[in-house]
Amino acid sequence: MKKLFNSLFLLTALTLTTAVFTGCKDEPDKYEVSDGNPTISYIRPLGAESADSLLTGAYMDNGICIVGNNLRSIVKMYFNDQEAQLIPSLITDNTLIVTVPGTIPGVVYNKIFMHNKDGVITEYDFKVLVPAPSINNMSNEWAKPGEQATIYGNYFVDDPNTPLTLTIGGTNIPIDEFDISHITFTVPAGLQEGAIEISSVYGKKKAKFNYHDSRGMLFNDWGTGDAGAASTTLGNHGWHAQQIVSDEYSLDGSYLLLGDCDIKDDTWNDGNLSFEYWPGDWDGTFTGPNARLSDLVSFANFANMALKFEVNIPASNPWTNLSMQCIFSGDAQVTLPTANNKFFNGTDYPRGLWTPWSATGSYDTNGEWVTVTLPLNTFKYKNDGTAAGGPLTVDNFTGLTLFLWSGVTSGTTCHPIIRIDNVRAVEY
Repeated sequence: MKKLFNSLFLLTALTLTTAVFTGCKDEPDKYEVSDGNPTISYIRPLGAESADSLLTGAYMDNGICIVGNNLRSIVKMYFNDQEAQLIPSLITDNTLIVTVPGTIPGVVYNKIFMHNKDGVITEYDFKVLVPAPSINNMSNEWAKPGEQATIYGNYFVDDPNTPLTLTIGGTNIPIDEFDISHITFTVPAGLQEGAIEISSVYGKKKAKFNYHDSRGMLFNDWGTGDAGAASTTLGNHGWHAQQIVSDEYSLDGSYLLLGDCDIKDDTWNDGNLSFEYWPGDWDGTFTGPNARLSDLVSFANFANMALKFEVNIPASNPWTNLSMQCIFSGDAQVTLPTANNKFFNGTDYPRGLWTPWSATGSYDTNGEWVTVTLPLNTFKYKNDGTAAGGPLTVDNFTGLTLFLWSGVTSGTTCHPIIRIDNVRAVEY
């Protein structure tokens, strides 16, 4: 029995050993760098539908397919002076899929440089295309003369022969400082509302927003009239009359003040935290200060629009709990004659939830005015942050409620001061 056991043990060990060595040697798909130099026949876009298209250049961060011979001899690849990441599983003898590096070249050779394992370099003519500037947003679209403002985006590139330029309303604006993703400038005296345009050696881009953007304005002086002929005349128009203030903190005359009270997880304080604009007068008319918001601004393309406003929160009174419910409503939900707030309390009616403190636990603007952008395609939540029962429709834009309540809770008790001005609905 002992002899039989030993024989079985030796047979099993021999079998395992043979399997191990066979497994180590039998790796037909193992990637190996080949000898010699690569040759490129052509370069094409990715995708079968583009297989017949040939490329002489490609934009940064775009994937391309290189077709040639002996491409497994490549151990390093550079587009101009920027190294590309090579993924062995995407390389065969005849094809190589690679992403054009996303960093703007420091030196432009308009070539691909391919290194083999012996350090020999093979060149191929190919241009890295840099996009025209892209513009995302501005720190404060309503910055005052003498204040610094910052525009954020990408591909802000200066060139000795074609300098980076910023114009607003056709006026050339000196740039204080910049890098590839931001431009900071000081607002000059007398600058009026106007289109923002950035130009580089790679092209020109016009922002979708304006400086001092008054397009799509819904609330600018909150019914006080201090905006003169530009006043929309709209202000508090519901159950509560929140504070409308004009003081040393003003951005552009009167502003709405929410808060200045303690709030915690379960706070419901519509007396201090809810601004309501419900259209209509008690006699059933909808004109002047009782107008529907959709009479001031077209919401026909609301899916490609955003709610924007400027906000100012002092560092001494940060916001650390509850979400701001941003609720557009239609006549079917509420008008002043019906005065029914059930659409935002305990229903699945869609809304936007703005909770800027949730990322860090606290939010303030250090007492500066900043622009807030809330795309309307994100207005799809119930008050508690779960999915709403259905989407907004074009009929849901006659009124507006802003209410700090519910949403993201489990924050800390706070006593925020939230100043809001220039509420507008604009293309986004």
